[in-house]
Parts: sequence; structure tokens; C-alpha cells
Amino acid sequence: MKLSKPYRALCGALCAAVLGACASAPALLQKPPTLDELMAKASQAAAGGQREAAIASWRAAAQAFPAEKTPWIQMAQSKYDAGQYGDAIVNAQEVLVRDPNDKLANSIIAISGLRLSTRALGDLSRQNGLSGSLRSESQDLAKLLRESLGEAVLVPAHEKTPVHGNARKAAKRAEEDGNANPFGNLK
Repeated sequence: MKLSKPYRALCGALCAAVLGACASAPALLQKPPTLDELMAKASQAAAGGQREAAIASWRAAAQAFPAEKTPWIQMAQSKYDAGQYGDAIVNAQEVLVRDPNDKLANSIIAISGLRLSTRALGDLSRQNGLSGSLRSESQDLAKLLRESLGEAVLVPAHEKTPVHGNARKAAKRAEEDGNANPFGNLK
């Protein structure tokens, strides 16, 4: 039986499509990485000094497992450690969406916010721009903060320059002390 040319072309295309589907089937059958696998990959990258690769892996984990807070807390801690306080706050807020009582996320937000505020107030002060209502509001906030901390001075004279600390250690120390004071790192 002789087949017509268009029919043979159609059969050839159909065979190619079937064979192509069979060749790509293993890729389709691969199961996606688990949260633990993605987190391990990110941890290896971070330990190897590849911070951007670690962030990319944590982002992939956050996208693949949207209900999980772990990738977000790792990103927040990494950004905090790098002095990128604005990004640290944004990532820590993502943690709080998933767990409103997370002490580490609250600590990162509080300390990062204070560091950003201190930096901005220092810049304004150097530019002679800290006057009028802005100055009095800053003084009122500093007074409230001193009262909250139970300290007469926010930054002792020997610590005028903010010291880069570790929010994770501060939160753990607060937890161990039975004290949820996220500002303990500033004493």
C-alpha cells in the first residue's frame, strides 16, 4: 500500500512528536527540590562566600514554598549582616506575615530601623538640617526609647559609631534571658 506524500509527512511529524515527548519525559517526571534541599544549597553558597547565590536559592525556596518563613528569615539575616538594613526589614516583614510572633524577625526590624534612623539623623545633624519640629520630634523619640530601655543614654560615649552586631544573637540572648527586649543589643 502506497501512502500519499501529505499523509507520509503527517505520519513523520507525528512520530517525531511522540519520540520528542518520550525523550523529555524524564525531565517532566523529575520531582521538584524539597525545602531542605533548597535551604542546604543556599547554606552551602553562603558558607562559600557566595552571598548572591545564597539569596537566589532562598528566593527560589520562598517562591516554591510560599507559606514557609525560613527562607525569608535567612534573607533578612543575610541582608542585616551585610548592613543592608532596608532590605533586612522588608524580608523580616515577610517572616512576620507568616509568623507574627517571630522574635528574630522583630529584632531585625527594630535594630535595622534604629540603625537607619541613627544614620539619617546623623546625616541631618551634619548638614545642619536637624532643627525645628524635626529636632523636637527626634528628641521626643529618643526620650521614649531611653525610657523603654531603662537607660539614661542610648549610645554610651565610647560607642558613638554604631557597631555592626548580629540580630540573631541578640534575639537568642533575649529569649534565654526570658526578656523579649529587642533593643538589648543597643545597650
